[in-house]
Amino acid sequence: MTQQQIHHRIVIIGGGNAGIAVAAQLTKRGESDIAIIDPAETHYYQPLWTLVGGGCAQIEKSARKQEDVIPKGVRWYQYAAVGIDPDQRIVTLDQDRSIKYDVLVVAPGIQLDWHKIPGLSDAVWSNSGSSNYDAVLAPKTWELIKRTKRGTAVFTQPSGPIKCAGAPQKIAYLAADFWRRQGVLDNIRIVLVLPTPGLFGVPVFADALRKVVDEYGIEVQFSSEVVEFDTARQLAIVRDNIADSKQSIEYDMVHAVPPQSAPDWLAGTGLAGAADPNGYVEVDKHSLQHVRYPEVFALGDAGSTPNSKTGAAIRKQAPVVVANIQDQLANRKISASYNGYAGCPLTTSRNRMLLAEFDYSMTPTPSIPGLDLTKPRRDMWLLKKYGLPTLYWNAIVKGRL
Repeated sequence: MTQQQIHHRIVIIGGGNAGIAVAAQLTKRGESDIAIIDPAETHYYQPLWTLVGGGCAQIEKSARKQEDVIPKGVRWYQYAAVGIDPDQRIVTLDQDRSIKYDVLVVAPGIQLDWHKIPGLSDAVWSNSGSSNYDAVLAPKTWELIKRTKRGTAVFTQPSGPIKCAGAPQKIAYLAADFWRRQGVLDNIRIVLVLPTPGLFGVPVFADALRKVVDEYGIEVQFSSEVVEFDTARQLAIVRDNIADSKQSIEYDMVHAVPPQSAPDWLAGTGLAGAADPNGYVEVDKHSLQHVRYPEVFALGDAGSTPNSKTGAAIRKQAPVVVANIQDQLANRKISASYNGYAGCPLTTSRNRMLLAEFDYSMTPTPSIPGLDLTKPRRDMWLLKKYGLPTLYWNAIVKGRL
């Protein structure tokens, strides 16, 4: 396979939520020459991993064979993208292969940078640590929660953009509710380490979460982050970024989240902003079209848009990208616009969820009129556990929504 031999009208890098949704919607709108590049054999519905870690779902329910979610008629190249030449419109794959495109969609997701915090990898694979950001580790989180009866439990979030920024909090709340039901909550010091100055960026949701934190007696360390783990002594070294000081917290259990960034290979493509250290593809935040290469679009976690990196955001981004791709191919003015919508389903207990929806202006934008979504609700829990996974597998990846 050489760059002269292989050409597709539309090439999509990434076969996750964003890539599959765009491919499926494009096929339904009449596009036929589409290729997806992704080496994975398994496609995951990652939002379920919080429930897996909390003992409310099974990891097997989050997975499908990748071949089963590739839209009919779309060509799947099971290789890894390793480079893009946006001037020549060529995507380079591993094993010395390349593909030319007319329009490119960059949606490879983001990578987990375990190495950026000394001791982090050792900590989550030790007997006292875990992380719901890994399909293998998520079930282990539940085992740790079940066996913890007393001592200190630390839940961490790194600085910088991450997939579903509410997830580090969600598992703390699920654990606290379980411990309360087991009658051991008073024996456990729960420490939530957050890099942000508040629990949430939208005040109405921050207020609701403050009540949850107070109810469980969780100790929140704001504007702080773990900068090192001493696994041998089970210590988390926490830096207060405001006071510029450090403290050591001895833990009996830790749930840690790694720093995250765009895949390393994207940095050399020229698609990231010059001042962006994380390598995100520089797109207009409304059109999702690249600011310098009009035939390139990006959505999902690897895009530079300043919204929260959630599946709910992709649900609103995908139709914008699809419409604008067709405009670009037809030499029409770009017509669709994304308003920054993101949704964060925050599980606050084992039967309640707070559905935080907002846009670029950080204004609440509820999708369900007539319901008070500013507080945790039982019906939203049912939506999280049953409704959203069903919607994902039966509608989103099939281009129906």
